Amino acid sequence: MRTLWVDAGNGAAGDMLLAALLDAGADLEAVRSGLAGLAVGPLDVGVDQVRRHGLRALHADVRVPADHVSRNLADVVSILSAAALPPPALDFALAVFERLARAEARVHGVDVPEIHFHEVGALDAIADVTGCALALHALDLLGPAIRVVSPVAAGSGVVRAAHGPLPVPVPAVLELLTEAGAPLRSHPASMELCTPTGAALLATLATGWGPVPDCVPASVGTGAGTADPQGHPNVLRVVVGESSAAAGWESGELRRVDSTIDDLDPRLWPEVLEALRSAGAADAWCSPALMRKGRPGQVLSVLVDPERLDTVCRVVFEQTTTLGVRISTVERRSLRRDRVEVPAGGATVGVKRGLLGDRVVTVQPEYDEALAAARAAGRPVHEVLAEVRAAAGGHTPGATT
Repeated sequence: MRTLWVDAGNGAAGDMLLAALLDAGADLEAVRSGLAGLAVGPLDVGVDQVRRHGLRALHADVRVPADHVSRNLADVVSILSAAALPPPALDFALAVFERLARAEARVHGVDVPEIHFHEVGALDAIADVTGCALALHALDLLGPAIRVVSPVAAGSGVVRAAHGPLPVPVPAVLELLTEAGAPLRSHPASMELCTPTGAALLATLATGWGPVPDCVPASVGTGAGTADPQGHPNVLRVVVGESSAAAGWESGELRRVDSTIDDLDPRLWPEVLEALRSAGAADAWCSPALMRKGRPGQVLSVLVDPERLDTVCRVVFEQTTTLGVRISTVERRSLRRDRVEVPAGGATVGVKRGLLGDRVVTVQPEYDEALAAARAAGRPVHEVLAEVRAAAGGHTPGATT
């Protein structure tokens, strides 16, 4: 499976991501040809080698005509849909602008059709988003792929926008990254590091957030921002490769949070565990323990991605009586998963499956759905469960719904 890791630790903008993808091997002529097909041109992109804080990088010069048109989402959709873009690139670009429109609508307290994009509807943003979509397609990263983005540096300070001075991170960036569940990274620079277009691109392409995934790197790309501040390298990096999960499973690093508690009302434990899962924990459970003076207690254990560790610790302290937690690093190996819908008794039952490589090795129907189907058909639920398991095991892996 193709893999992509985006290092946004110094921020992200549309032209930076485009430059990094081109530097990693995306076909520049394919990008230019796709941009030429947009009926708002002429649009073009040039590239040149630059240095940022001593590092070599590629800078993308997106060339657009002077344009002062204020466009809404329907206008942008019409422009993109009329171009002869590859379907995966078109779908990706449309998803980016739809995400942007939702964020702007929430920020301004209006409905999506009322949003006029201003900066993000300008031709340079259309060129950036479309160019990135075409570059991702050229690198075969818009099909089944693992696309992971690091914690995002958004910056600080004040920036001037169409509505006047705005605090950094600007509201649209915070909306976009919050909706996507993206982890933020503090940064010493007092400047805008992540633009709304950059945030929308990252939020749309990411299938996960965190460190570089297990992979065999094939190419590395470094894209430069226009500014060259003294305090940090104004670059975005990408690593393109192939999944190294030859054994058929995925591997990753998690943090384990443990705390031993003997004075919490036992009726509260289900709510505590649910709060931890809602906060992003990969798993949470309790194990009985015998504590001082023979008192019964519970060992609370939580598995969580490193980026959500602080959030989970805060929930533990707020929802339990503990005064401290223990944190350790663990490696997790997990099966790739999919979901299929199986007809049963005039209804459908969702089934979660675990895949070892391309082979289905675990099949687990959704019990509540199987129970409802069994009751509707007047059949024992164990018969429906067995029937659904057998049918789901014969579905082709990847045939998700």
